[in-house]
Amino acid sequence: MNNSGEVDNEDEAHSHHHPAPDVHATAGSGAETVDPAALGLEAALKAAGYRVTIPRQLVWATLSDAASHITVDALAALVHQRDKSVNRASVYRSLTLFEELGLARQSRLGHDSASTWEISHPDEHFHLVCRICGSVDHHRGSLVRSVRDHLSGDHGFVVDQIELTVTGTCNRCSGIANESQM
Repeated sequence: MNNSGEVDNEDEAHSHHHPAPDVHATAGSGAETVDPAALGLEAALKAAGYRVTIPRQLVWATLSDAASHITVDALAALVHQRDKSVNRASVYRSLTLFEELGLARQSRLGHDSASTWEISHPDEHFHLVCRICGSVDHHRGSLVRSVRDHLSGDHGFVVDQIELTVTGTCNRCSGIANESQM
């Protein structure tokens, strides 16, 4: 129990860092890339030597249930609704661990926006952010692979992760969808 009277189920007996399992293949290695999120929470935690705890399960379930990107404050409030014993510090620690293990991604989707979180997705999925309504669409295309191949082949740069965010105006806000139906 912490000073505020909340139970902190998240503390580990581990005092050292556990490396994340090697689930990403090196570009051009011929090995298949494994999506850590596809492994599932329990398998990913156990593979890295971490315990499966109730707070981690609740944070994962709530993040998985989120319809879109979610701020830490909103996620913590939803987790707290499910279980009042899970405090904000446990949510932060869980998210940090999930990011380290490749299970979740943190993004800043705009100049003034707070960091948001989502279940991890392949780099080929990039974000289209509407500057008017704030909607975020995941777009899958070959652009990110082209950038990765260019950096690797032409510059010898080994890319760990690419986070591509494109800001503009969505169909609904730009009126393009309405004009094309006339």
